[in-house]
Amino acid sequence: MIQFKRFKKTLLVLLIGTLFLSFSFKSNFFEIAKQIEIYTTLFKELNLYYIDEINPAEFTNKAIKTTLKDLDPYTNFYNEQEVEDAKISREGAYGGIGVSVYYSKKGIEINEVYKGFSADKVGLKTGDVIISVEGQLLANMEKELLATFLKGTPNSKLSIEIERQGKRIQKEIIRDKIEINPVPFSEMIDEETGYIVLTRFNNKAAAEVKKAFKKLQKEGVEKLIFDLRSNPGGSLIEAISIANFFLPKGKKIVATKAKVKKWSNTYSTKNEPLDLEIPIVVLVNGHSASASEIVSGSLQDYDRAVIMGQRSFGKGLVQRYRKLTYGTQLKVTISKYYTPSGRCIQELDYANRRKDGKVPKFSDNGIHEFKTTNGRVVYDGGGILPDILIKTNKKTEATKKLLKSRALFNFSTNYYYNNASIASEIDADFEDLVFKQFVTYLKSDTTFVTKQESLFETAYKASLSKNISKEYEVIQQKLFEDKIAEISKNKDILKNALKEEILKRYYYQEGVYKYKLINDLAVLEALNLLNNQDHYNALLSGEK
Repeated sequence: MIQFKRFKKTLLVLLIGTLFLSFSFKSNFFEIAKQIEIYTTLFKELNLYYIDEINPAEFTNKAIKTTLKDLDPYTNFYNEQEVEDAKISREGAYGGIGVSVYYSKKGIEINEVYKGFSADKVGLKTGDVIISVEGQLLANMEKELLATFLKGTPNSKLSIEIERQGKRIQKEIIRDKIEINPVPFSEMIDEETGYIVLTRFNNKAAAEVKKAFKKLQKEGVEKLIFDLRSNPGGSLIEAISIANFFLPKGKKIVATKAKVKKWSNTYSTKNEPLDLEIPIVVLVNGHSASASEIVSGSLQDYDRAVIMGQRSFGKGLVQRYRKLTYGTQLKVTISKYYTPSGRCIQELDYANRRKDGKVPKFSDNGIHEFKTTNGRVVYDGGGILPDILIKTNKKTEATKKLLKSRALFNFSTNYYYNNASIASEIDADFEDLVFKQFVTYLKSDTTFVTKQESLFETAYKASLSKNISKEYEVIQQKLFEDKIAEISKNKDILKNALKEEILKRYYYQEGVYKYKLINDLAVLEALNLLNNQDHYNALLSGEK
């Protein structure tokens, strides 16, 4: 009798729960349907009665992206063209001319020419501006439209007109199949130490890292520097495969926790490793994110490598693409990931955005300790903290603005056309001379304007007095001097940025990497550590 009463109570609870869930589901469905209907009727009324024409695709695209921007920066909507661009980024191959570009009011400005592809073969140069394609002028076109002009079927012809240093030049070019190699450089530094750069985790990442490591093995590699600096991440599966190269089969690499149960998984290594003994230093910085942090975090948690550089970005979120109607897609954050020791390295708490729009950090509420295999203490709450920190100067606000402007790029282009050649070995005297020339160039630059300069210019133009031109020039000069003083606090950062931008003009990206091999501070620090095996082993054992 007692059991029967318990059964009735249990059944009643289940029925109430089922009814509640059913009501909740219907309530949510009704609310979604209601909001969609509101948007549909609003758009219909606007389309019928608004005084100007409305572009339906553009209007809806903006509405969706505005809706998503309050979630996290990784949850995005892609229209048909953006779906194709995202596919290229993942798969690493497309039909094009072999350049990276910047879209401006003039047209398509070439940021970099990739060595050996069609753009390089016909003599296109960094800084060239493509002003027309097949007779179609590109000035003042929307970015989305400009993005469609250079891509196309491999082996198809393209007629373009470029502007170079004030001159117009016609070019005929044939599109290549562009293979984006995520390992643009791998080489021996000395007789024992190899160096591999991985710039992205596209679908070719693991295969290319494996190929590079096998090549270095044939050349006698006994120590490895693995450079993940400024690698923004990509494929979770590729990250697991790369970690597997240096960790035993069956080791947990990452766990994901999601709202949807089937997306909560534990991922472990499935293959035999390439090498379990070689000493490794992994280089990271503040732009190493996502898959870069999965690889560096797992190697750190298993004490398999020393992590060196600056604290990584702190992206502990996983996205997945979901197909929508009419060829569009949604990339949506579905889970958080956790390293083998159990730490989530997500830096920003988007779910608790403040009223002023600022996003708090998880570390604001304190950080937690975790242990590596050897008992070393590691922490959550924002990125992978390196075992060895390499300190860099903090950027001033003026320097940040400068680096976002086109000033360094434009100066380097002018420098290239004023200097027929430079040595691949850049010394300190060269750096100082170039920096002085750059400061002089900034007097005529219009892309790098500080907030103070902008406000003063606006106030001057709004002034009713026409007799203050002398005072204006004096204040303008003082603001310029203040700007130079601020960026000069980061002279080392700017010298390095100028050096790389100029080297690229003469020796492609390959030249930049070759220079870094013997001059880059982080590479030299990593090399010193690998040459001191006692210190290396002490770090990984927790003895320090």
